[in-house]
Amino acid sequence: MKDPIKYTRFEKARIIGARALQIDMGAPVIISLPKGQIDPITIAELEYDKGIIPITVKREL
Repeated sequence: MKDPIKYTRFEKARIIGARALQIDMGAPVIISLPKGQIDPITIAELEYDKGIIPITVKREL
């Protein structure tokens, strides 16, 4: 089995920020939310923690 990708703190912040902006602009939420949860940043963090954000990071080596 393949190890999960390790992101730097900067990549993590960029991924969560980009996803939060998408959610705020009306993109569908991928997870089921706890009752009363409407903050896009918190929703993006929950999606990130579950590993289901549809955003990838391209690294130059």
